[in-house]
Amino acid sequence: MDSEADDDRLELVVDPARRTGRTLLAGGVAQSYVDVADARHLHFEYVRRMATLVDLAAPPGLPREVLHLGGGALTLPRYVAATRPGSAQRVVERDTAVVRLVAEELPPVPEAVVEVADARDAVTASAVDAYDLVLADIYRAARMPGHVAGVEFVAEVARTLRPDGVYLVNVTDLPPLVFTRVQVATLRAVFADVCLVADRRMLRGRRYGNVVLAAAHRPGRLPVRRLATRVAADPVPGGVLHGRDLDAFVGGARPATDATLGFPGYRPG
Repeated sequence: MDSEADDDRLELVVDPARRTGRTLLAGGVAQSYVDVADARHLHFEYVRRMATLVDLAAPPGLPREVLHLGGGALTLPRYVAATRPGSAQRVVERDTAVVRLVAEELPPVPEAVVEVADARDAVTASAVDAYDLVLADIYRAARMPGHVAGVEFVAEVARTLRPDGVYLVNVTDLPPLVFTRVQVATLRAVFADVCLVADRRMLRGRRYGNVVLAAAHRPGRLPVRRLATRVAADPVPGGVLHGRDLDAFVGGARPATDATLGFPGYRPG
C-alpha cells in the first residue's frame, strides 16, 4: 500500500479474533494486515493471491531479488522473508508516516530495505535486470495514481525485471471492471504473457474488490494451471483468465499512456 489518505489518521489495532493479528488503518479503513507471530498467515484474499504467484514463480525456498512498490505494514515482504529466506527485498513506500509507524510498532523484516520514495521515481532509477519479482500495490486515496498506470511506467518495470522475472499488480475495481480491462491491455502492450486472478463473483460482475494481474516477458512463463488450482481452493474461491479468455475479457480496451492519463511529457522527480 502506497497511500496518501485524505484523512491521515494512522493506527495499528489488535485483531480481536486473533491476538497476534494487527490491522493498519488509515482514516479508519483497513489497509494492511499482519500476524506478528506467523508471517505466512494472510488475511486479505488478494494478498493470498499475490503470495500464491510468488510461491509458484520459482522453486520453493529459492531466494529472490524483490522490489515492492507500496509497503503498508510489510505483509508481503514478511511472507517472502519467511518462505524464501535470504531474499534481498527493497520496499518503496511514499507515506513517511506509514513507514515510521510500522518501524516503531511492528517487528522488522530480515534483509529488507525500506525507503520513502515515489514508486515511479524508484523504478526509473533502478538498474536493468535488477529484480526477479516486482510487486505493486500502489494507491492514493483509494485510487491507483495515473503516473504508475500507463505503458511508460510498465515499460520501466519491464526493464528492471530479469528475463524470467514476474510483475504482480493489485488493482481495485468495480463492475464492469473497465479500469481492469485497460490495465490488462496496458500490461499486454509490454509483456508477452499476462493473466488475471480474481474472486469469481467479481468476474461475473457482482461485486467491488481486488484483481491481481501477473505479467512476464516470456510466453508461457506464468504457471497458469497450477495457479488456477491453488486459487480455486482458497476460502474465497478465485478464477484465472488467460489466453483467449483474457482476450474476450479485454475486448476493445486500449492501453493507457501518460498522455491519455494526463501526464504528457512526464518526468520523474
